[in-house]
Amino acid sequence: MGNGQAFSSGGNAPWLTIIGLGEDGLAGLGDEAKHCIAEAAIVFGGVRHLELAAPLIKGERHAWLSPFERSVEAVAAARGMPVVVLASGDPFFFGVGVTLMRRIDRSEMHVLPAPSSFSLAAARLGWALQDTVIVSLHGRPLDLIRPHLQPGSRILALTSDETGPAALAALLSDSGFGQSRLTVLEALGGPQERVTSQHASEFSLTAVNSLNVCAVEVVAGTTARILPLVAGIDDGLFEHDGQITKREIRALTLSALAPRRGELLWDIGAGSGSIGIEWMLCDPAMRAIAIEGSPERAERIGRNAAQFGVPGLTVVQGTAPAALAGLPRPDVIFIGGGGSEAGVMEAAIAALCSGGRLVANAVTTEMEAVLLSHHARFGGSLTRIDIARASPVGAMIGWRPAMPVTQWSWVKP
Repeated sequence: MGNGQAFSSGGNAPWLTIIGLGEDGLAGLGDEAKHCIAEAAIVFGGVRHLELAAPLIKGERHAWLSPFERSVEAVAAARGMPVVVLASGDPFFFGVGVTLMRRIDRSEMHVLPAPSSFSLAAARLGWALQDTVIVSLHGRPLDLIRPHLQPGSRILALTSDETGPAALAALLSDSGFGQSRLTVLEALGGPQERVTSQHASEFSLTAVNSLNVCAVEVVAGTTARILPLVAGIDDGLFEHDGQITKREIRALTLSALAPRRGELLWDIGAGSGSIGIEWMLCDPAMRAIAIEGSPERAERIGRNAAQFGVPGLTVVQGTAPAALAGLPRPDVIFIGGGGSEAGVMEAAIAALCSGGRLVANAVTTEMEAVLLSHHARFGGSLTRIDIARASPVGAMIGWRPAMPVTQWSWVKP
């Protein structure tokens, strides 16, 4: 290898070199990368990458297989031989390096990254990368961009193919952001590079290169669906049939749930899915499972999740406690409905590991009795939440109290 490291089939000596390749092909590679490709017994990569590097490849060529896991296993099976994997740009920025790390230890790798498409896009636009929202929509739902549609924001989004920019333009227009400037940067760094800007509502670009990044300068119209950055989103932004944790109660409930990055929430009796959705909006690493007995409400939760940009919310249509069987173990549980049914509280408590958190809300006397009983038995904290809203009383304004909510919050020892 060009860095002086010897290949070895024993121990964890580096045998795999991952090389970032740009659209300029071999011209953009340094001497070390070129030497590694020429000396490799096997070179893995996409068909396009293999063609770009073809003049240097002397060993076997292996194009990526479908499903991709087959290729990961093939790379791992070549352990000990000099192997090169060709990747796009930076292999550890939404790249193949991340996938290979799940199977191969980092100590067995030598990585030679190239500039990512995001870095190239920021350079073309003169944008400060640290102040820009970075989103990968490659092989992922476009809805993931929705939480980032904040007035004045700049977004760089990697799309899946040539249809991505038009689909993104349609989403922006349909969501009230049609006046946002959408810049499509195609085949960056190569001879076919093209940069085109239009308003999203006027998008008409054709024959788009499948390798593209979209830059969005967000402009919100009067009807734009802007998602606030704090808990307690307006009830009107959710599709619901009245079965929803109201915004003030929801804000207090999210505070009690105390989200921490990467945790898994069970939302039992999810209704509209509002708690699980706001939980997932806290951070891209958050996970949630919404358990709902009504088929209609379960479908509605899925639609709400997409509209709020958290399509990864898992919806389980079924009634607790039976519907809880076989689900991944949660870090936190919220019970907003059905908690007074036989076995629900017991199943929830049993599912939590030590240190797990449980928050349950009651609006009925039956559920309140359950919470009082569990508080007496297990401890934790009880909170009474009373909300009143001003509304017309004849020609005047008066306070109309909402149904009071009793909330039990508990951490499992």
